[in-house]
Amino acid sequence: MRCQLIWHKVTELAAAAASGMSSTTRLATPRRKAPAASPLPALADYLEGLPEPHILLDDSLRIVAANAAYRRTYGGRDAVVGRSCHAVSHHSELPCDQAGESCPLARARHSGQRERALHLHHTPEGEAYVQIELVPVQGAGGYFVEKMEPLRTAAVAPAAAGLIGRSPPFLAMLELLARVGPTDASVLLLGESGTGKELVAHALHDASPRAARPLVVVDCASLPESLFESELFGHERGAYTGAHAARAGLVEAAQGGTLFLDEVGDIPLAMQVKLLRLLESGTYRRVGSTELRRADVRWVSATHRDLPAMVAQGRFRADLFHRLSTFPMALPPLRERRADIALLAEALLARVAPQRRLSIAPGALRLLARHDFPGNVRELRNVMERAALLCDGSVITPEGMARALSIGGLLQGGHAATAGARHEPQDGALRAAEDQALRKALAEHQGSRRELARRLGISARTLYRKLRELDAGS
Repeated sequence: MRCQLIWHKVTELAAAAASGMSSTTRLATPRRKAPAASPLPALADYLEGLPEPHILLDDSLRIVAANAAYRRTYGGRDAVVGRSCHAVSHHSELPCDQAGESCPLARARHSGQRERALHLHHTPEGEAYVQIELVPVQGAGGYFVEKMEPLRTAAVAPAAAGLIGRSPPFLAMLELLARVGPTDASVLLLGESGTGKELVAHALHDASPRAARPLVVVDCASLPESLFESELFGHERGAYTGAHAARAGLVEAAQGGTLFLDEVGDIPLAMQVKLLRLLESGTYRRVGSTELRRADVRWVSATHRDLPAMVAQGRFRADLFHRLSTFPMALPPLRERRADIALLAEALLARVAPQRRLSIAPGALRLLARHDFPGNVRELRNVMERAALLCDGSVITPEGMARALSIGGLLQGGHAATAGARHEPQDGALRAAEDQALRKALAEHQGSRRELARRLGISARTLYRKLRELDAGS
């Protein structure tokens, strides 16, 4: 709402100045029309007092005016007026649309209306995701007002919590999140297991006006059908055997906030009818009660199942599917965002071994980048925890990472007895990579074996054992 008021004021000032009147004289007694005035000074004065970073741009992407918030956030000690917006925000000599990002000004020039984009900007604190809104100044052709607001639910810093990444598929998902997060639209998160659907649900909640209210998670896969209705809607005392006291349900617990239905494809058909009634009417009854209660919740649901196929098979109601999927969002698997693996690995390592301050050797990161990760980010977390446990020093080496990955390969075949045969080619490739990394380290090292072991992050005993295995395999 506040954003709409700001843009309304900007348009009002521009129109007033373009017609030769200030925003105050428009409401006064009509006077003789003055010569047409530029709206730019009035706009610059108004933008100066806004808390969010705002700039006034000309058609060549040059900053004509910048408010205090922008100068503080992006300028630091440097002057910003007179420079291009991409030079200040991106530290780039190329416009955004020539550097892999969309340019909202170019789109606004073509459409003549407000445009939005999600960009990665440089700030004194480092890179940060920023939501951009740009609007043409009516009555002053060739000028644009741009507003910037940080997207606090995502980051590119390896040690940061929450959503982390910078790959194009991740950025595309973030742009959708930035658009739908501040609304009350029902969101359906689609993606493989381990892609971070619950994390995205938290980000949607945090980006909404409901962020101060609860986010309640309903694990649909773990609720038995006999208790589903009671858990969701609550029950009155004596509603069934064992109901010794009245109890509020999860819908009531989420009042004013967000209700996250995880694995919504596992909701029993009989319960789907009652859930649909709640979504359509916004009302429900506790089990054993005739009192109609009103629910004020935002719906976010998630599944790794193919819901359209389940609808076609009659296993999921079509009307419920359409109610839940007002805004579907597909979460990319990790194999489609390999550029994010190094960032995620460092962030996850800091979480699984916070006291050790471990680092990852470049060769170990290259091993990770070649892995497909069928279990996605959840599997990557397991690999990093194993690598930390296998590391005796302060650096996770290629051979240590290879061991962590090969141990994980034993679990992917279903059971230990058959896994070795199924994953022998993969394990052989990992062993070859480990041997190659060790030979390279030996060739480059000029000191003692104990010093080499310390540099590789392993014990001297482990190094001597690996050297014996290397000699035996030669």
